[in-house]
Amino acid sequence: MKIVCQNRKAYHDYHIEETLEAGIVLLGTEVKSLREGKANLKDSYVIVKDDEVFLLNCHISPYSHGNITNHDPLRTRKLLLYKREIERLRGRSLQKGYTLIPLKMYFKDSYAKVEIGIAKGKRLYERREKIKEREAKRTIERVMKSRK
Repeated sequence: MKIVCQNRKAYHDYHIEETLEAGIVLLGTEVKSLREGKANLKDSYVIVKDDEVFLLNCHISPYSHGNITNHDPLRTRKLLLYKREIERLRGRSLQKGYTLIPLKMYFKDSYAKVEIGIAKGKRLYERREKIKEREAKRTIERVMKSRK
């Protein structure tokens, strides 16, 4: 499994409750660009519309050796899921406070995949507490290391 890009900010801003793997419908130059690692999931999100799932605001840079027929970097891309999974995603996304966020994009065998997270937004004070805990843990480890 070759990871192309990750959405690290999602783990900072949201509680990820569940994850799903979905295939992506891509053009040829998009696949080549992904193999070069030129993708960005920052500020992207997933919507369910008319029994289909779409990935919006995912930036896949134009292929470096492409020509006039290169793709639009921010185009809407369709995700491939089973009908049962789509219905579950629709139900969860309609609940108050929940959203669908792409967490990482990778190649599994030779297919491009996206990991979608069903997430609930964190409050500002929750984020601050998490940072304080992390810093306290680092200082404790630093003190313990210096004593040895």
